[in-house]
Amino acid sequence: MDSIDQFLETVSKGAYPRESEVMKLCQTAHNILDAEANTHVIRAPCTIVGDIHAQFFDLIEMFRVGGEVPDVNYVFMGDYVDRGHHGVETFLLLVALKVKYPTRVVLLRGNHESRQITQVYGFYDECLRKYGSVNVWRYCTEVFDLLPLVCVVEEKILCVHAGLSPMISTMSQMDAIERRCEVPHEGAMCDLLWSDPEDIEAWGLSPRGAGYLYGEEVVRTFLETNRLELLCRSHQLVMEGYKVMFNDTLVTVWSAPNYCYRCMNVASILELDEHLNKNFKLFEAARTMHTTIEPSCRIFCRGLV
Repeated sequence: MDSIDQFLETVSKGAYPRESEVMKLCQTAHNILDAEANTHVIRAPCTIVGDIHAQFFDLIEMFRVGGEVPDVNYVFMGDYVDRGHHGVETFLLLVALKVKYPTRVVLLRGNHESRQITQVYGFYDECLRKYGSVNVWRYCTEVFDLLPLVCVVEEKILCVHAGLSPMISTMSQMDAIERRCEVPHEGAMCDLLWSDPEDIEAWGLSPRGAGYLYGEEVVRTFLETNRLELLCRSHQLVMEGYKVMFNDTLVTVWSAPNYCYRCMNVASILELDEHLNKNFKLFEAARTMHTTIEPSCRIFCRGLV
């Protein structure tokens, strides 16, 4: 058994590896991810996964429902850490799978793959608590900087964490973004990781304070210009696991069941066969780490993304 297999065995059990092992893994991942373009182009079949937010045992449940790597090709659309209790285990498992099976796993960047955000929403404190220093957090955030921004499946389906940008009208403009940095507070890269679809005609101000709201006409124009058929994103909690909008041209996939261990939502993954036929597979929270709460907490949960 080589070192990556040993690492996978350790982290798959919910244990966290030694700091020196994390450093070595992240250095290896750095070389793999740095060679990838902003736009990762893949073939179908594949399975698309939305926000996970450090819910490690639900990630394991997702693999049980959707199939294991390398039997299944996966596209993860970001937000691996924060909110939940197991960001270290979650992110390191996915990075280890990327290192072991680089052509079978796509890891996109979400708005929480950020130094500033993780210092507020839990991952920084989690690394400090589990390792007694912030070195592991630093190693992971250096990997964050290299994660691709978008993935295109069979030149037809665009996967991105959040959405579109008024500064981008073509895929070539996405390729031109300098992604190897902290997520900016504004600009095209920020918009891809922060924006949300809304029932408006064009563009609107986002209540998040970053990114934009974008409407059906924006999506239609971008897809037609780039000869695409579907925009697939995450970034927003969906109680039913997924939501289709804009005459089937946009879908939100949410993959963190019982979000924050209190929202009582189901989760989903999107399976695409070789002909790009879609199958939304729903799954519920693993029993580990979850408790039942009152339905009134659903109101609270809608603001936690």
